Amino acid sequence: MKVAKRLDHINEYYFSTKLKEIAEMNGRGLQVVNLGIGSPDLPPSLATINALAAAAILPTTHAYQSYVGIPALRSAFAQWYERLYKVVLNPNSEVLPLIGSKEGIMHICMTYLETGDKALIPNPGYPTYRSAVTLAGATCMEYALSEAHHWLPDLDALDKMNLKKVKVMFVNYPHMPTGGRANLDFFQKLIAFCKKHQILVVNDNPYSCILNDEPMSMLQIEGWREVGLELNSLSKSHNMAGWRVGMLAGKAEFIQNIVRFKSNMDSGMFLPVQLAAVKALEEGQDWYDGLNKVYRERQQKVFDLLNLLNCDFDRKQTGMFVWAKIPAPYKTGFELSDEILYGANVFITPGGIFGSQGNGYIRVSLCAQVTVFENAIQRIIEFKKNQTEKKVNIKTSVEI
Repeated sequence: MKVAKRLDHINEYYFSTKLKEIAEMNGRGLQVVNLGIGSPDLPPSLATINALAAAAILPTTHAYQSYVGIPALRSAFAQWYERLYKVVLNPNSEVLPLIGSKEGIMHICMTYLETGDKALIPNPGYPTYRSAVTLAGATCMEYALSEAHHWLPDLDALDKMNLKKVKVMFVNYPHMPTGGRANLDFFQKLIAFCKKHQILVVNDNPYSCILNDEPMSMLQIEGWREVGLELNSLSKSHNMAGWRVGMLAGKAEFIQNIVRFKSNMDSGMFLPVQLAAVKALEEGQDWYDGLNKVYRERQQKVFDLLNLLNCDFDRKQTGMFVWAKIPAPYKTGFELSDEILYGANVFITPGGIFGSQGNGYIRVSLCAQVTVFENAIQRIIEFKKNQTEKKVNIKTSVEI
C-alpha cells in the first residue's frame, strides 16, 4: 500500500528512533544514562492525583466530553493566566483546553494553512512546528536564531523579506532548546511586525514557570488579539506530561475556527483528568518554588558535566534543559553526542536535531535525579581517562 504524499518529507521523530537504539544497548546490559528527553520525572501535586482518583471512581465521569472542555477547566486556565501573567481572558470564548499543546500546533496549522501558504518557523526550534506545517500542505520558511542575537528573531531582517504568502509565525519563549528569554519590548515589536504583515503569530509558552523568576506571556502586549495565539501546557509546569493537558488562548473568532477542526479530531478530554487539572492550576507559588529548587540543584550538576566536556554555556538560561556550545575539535553536536553515547553510555541530545543553527550545540535535560547526573559525570570521567591512557600508550609505542 502506497503511503500518502503528505508523509514524503516527514521522518520518524528523532527521539523515537534514538530510544530504540538505546533500548537495544540496554538489552546488551550497557544501562545507558539518558539525559536527552524532557519528560518530567517528578509527580504532580498530591492534591492533583487525589482529584483524579476521586473523580475516576465515580460511575458518572466516563462519558464523552465537550470539545471545548468543561467550564471549570476553562475558568481555571483563565484564572491561572490572570494570576501568573496579569492577562485577562474570557473563559467562555478565549480559552480552549487541549489534549496536550502539541495537538494545538497541528490544529492551528490545519485550520489556517494550506497548499501555497508559508509559515515562519524558528531554527533551531521544536521539530513539531516543521512537521505540522508540512502535513498541512504548506511550506516552512525558516528564520535563523543565533547566540549573538540572544536567540531572538531579527525582525528588521525579516521585514525586508518577501512575506506575501506567510500566514503563520511560530515563536517559543522561553525558548526550547536554547533556554533564551524574550522580554515585553520584543513581544511588542513582534505584535507590531505581525500586524503590519497580517501574520498570525503563535507563541508556544510551556516553559515560563521553570527556572524563571519572571513568567511572561505574549498576551501581556496590548493589541495581541488582532494577530496572536498562545499555547500553554501543564506538562512541565505541573509535571503532567503524560496526562496530556494543554490550552490555547486567543480571541473568540480564532478559537472558534480551530474548534471547527478540533471537533472532528477528538471526542473531548477524560473528565477526571480535567477535574484534576483544575486542582493543579490552583497550586500557589510554593509549588513553583519547590519545583525550581529541585531544578536548580540539578542544573548545577549539568553545569559540572558540561565543564567536564569543555562546553560553553549561559548560566542564566531558563527551562528544563541546558543548551551548550561544543568545543573544538568537534564539528557538530552529533559527533560529541555519539562519542559520549558509545564511549561512556550516556546520551545527550545533539543540537542539530532542532535545525542547522543548532549543529554546534548539545542539549542536556534536567529531568533526572541528582544521583543520575553524578553517575553520568563519573562515566564521562572514566571515559576521558581511558582516552588519555590510550593516547599515551599509542605515543609510547610509536616512540619505541
